[in-house]
Amino acid sequence: MNLNKRKLTGVLCSTILLATASACAQSQQQQQRNTPFELVDFEELPDPTADTLSDWSNVGNGLHASFVTIDKRFPKSVAPDFSVKKQESIIGWRGERVSAQLLLWTNMEIADAQVEVSEFTGENGENLPVDIASTHFVRYVMTDEFAGGCGHRKPEDFAMSLSPDMLDDLTSFDLEAKKVRPVWVTLRIPEDAKPGNYTAKVHVKAAGIKTQELDVSLNVIDQVLPKPSEWTYHLDQWQHPSAVARVEGLEMWSDEHFEALKPQMQMLADVGQKVITTTLNKDPWNVQTFDHYADMIIWTKQRDGSWKYDYRVFDKWVQFMLDLGIDKMINCYSIIPWNNEIHYNDEASGEFVNVEAKPGTPIFEDLWTPFLEDFVEHLRGKGWLEKTNIAIDERTREEVDGALTLLQKVSPELGVSYADNQKTYQRYPNSNDISISIGHPFSAVDLKNRQSRGLNTTFYICCSDAFPNQFTFSDPAESTLLAWYTEAANFDGMLRWAFNSWVENPLLDSRFRTWPAGDTYIVYPNARSSIRYERLLEGLQDYAKIQMVKQVLRGKGDQANLDRLETAIQKLKITKRNDTWNQDLNDAKVLLNELSVQLVQ
Repeated sequence: MNLNKRKLTGVLCSTILLATASACAQSQQQQQRNTPFELVDFEELPDPTADTLSDWSNVGNGLHASFVTIDKRFPKSVAPDFSVKKQESIIGWRGERVSAQLLLWTNMEIADAQVEVSEFTGENGENLPVDIASTHFVRYVMTDEFAGGCGHRKPEDFAMSLSPDMLDDLTSFDLEAKKVRPVWVTLRIPEDAKPGNYTAKVHVKAAGIKTQELDVSLNVIDQVLPKPSEWTYHLDQWQHPSAVARVEGLEMWSDEHFEALKPQMQMLADVGQKVITTTLNKDPWNVQTFDHYADMIIWTKQRDGSWKYDYRVFDKWVQFMLDLGIDKMINCYSIIPWNNEIHYNDEASGEFVNVEAKPGTPIFEDLWTPFLEDFVEHLRGKGWLEKTNIAIDERTREEVDGALTLLQKVSPELGVSYADNQKTYQRYPNSNDISISIGHPFSAVDLKNRQSRGLNTTFYICCSDAFPNQFTFSDPAESTLLAWYTEAANFDGMLRWAFNSWVENPLLDSRFRTWPAGDTYIVYPNARSSIRYERLLEGLQDYAKIQMVKQVLRGKGDQANLDRLETAIQKLKITKRNDTWNQDLNDAKVLLNELSVQLVQ
């Protein structure tokens, strides 16, 4: 099928509200009733590396288990060679979510392995319920390497390997012979937990196999972590509803689609997301992702030349996200689509028309002016105007200048959100929301000035950034480092371009045609977490803790400990990998918890 026809068909199919598209929507619904791949009972891809030649002769029979660091990814086929650790100690605030990692391995096939955590018993007889703990077998996905970063990729040109990342929800797992299997242990410390030390047993078992018993201790600090909705960190991870519809085999924008979106987007609310990603017209990124972005607003040119706009999908999506507690900003992409095209339903012909409209041209003004005027009134009626931004992503200086000139002329009430990879952010000092590419220079004075005026400034990472990042081959602790970097550099938060823009089969293969593997998503279908998501959450919790600890230390006039903490934080103001970054991060986390304890003594 011709590419342009395929894109137009996808757009027509995406909006079930259009009568003109009803036949196409019915056809798409029929095609989507079968999911494109197995979502539960799937087998991982074979290990393509020489690790499969690893010597397992020194591994004894049976099932082996050990606690291991959460900072490392363990190759699937390499025989473990380290001292077995049967006890793990974890520390956290009340309301915090903390993690540990187990590694299982065997030289023989073992069916139905299970990992269970007992009730936590306190030193003074108090107990924490057994359901504060959950265990997840970590699944391996195919990944590649950073190499040159952005750019089209032929799989055969990049080293590939299996990386443990997805946290599965299976209650048992069949272990392969001469393979390892990580297990992620999550503890959700209750807000009302009594401070102190608790212990529990971790049992690793399978039929016909001697049960392994490990010990885990939990030290609950007498501090309460605020709820994610109260965190000040400005997290902006772009959502992709179309990907959920495709993967789950659901009709776009149907009630069933929104039901499937709810647990997926709840995961985003659970890490304190602040921004709703919406679209204004045609796919803003020119179908650079596996799934196109379906229309949320339908533009119709009526026979008399006037315009009408159907906001029903836009309104439903925005309200859906607001109801989840994601309510600080509504960012609308984009007045400058990546191909400068917009489209509309031409009532006279009954067809969609694609039009190129470059900023600064008469047709750009003719098409966008009536929409912006109508959009402002619609938002005002909904009570959303003050939190809505017209969003622009990585466009040239000339394009941005042209678009902002029209916005200021026609709809000055609307805010502006701009992701800048042109080193031009200083040209737009009054933009509500600016995100600067992490590798680009910025002024600390500018950041303070914007903060003093209530304007938001973040950094963003993408395919061009080798470190820190959240590729499926990235070190796990990089996801935690991002929030510490935010604090060190005095940004307000972070933007990442894709929360769930899934590749063809994200459960098996995280590689994509244009970027390093994993760049397009950090969570998995059926609302399954990942090591990257859990470590990101860890960093965001740390950020919230830092703000509270600093506030109390300032109130006490404890400059010595403020200086100690700030020194530890500033070691993490890095955008290039060094030999000590991970240890520096862990040291800073230890110090943060030590200071947290001191505050209540």
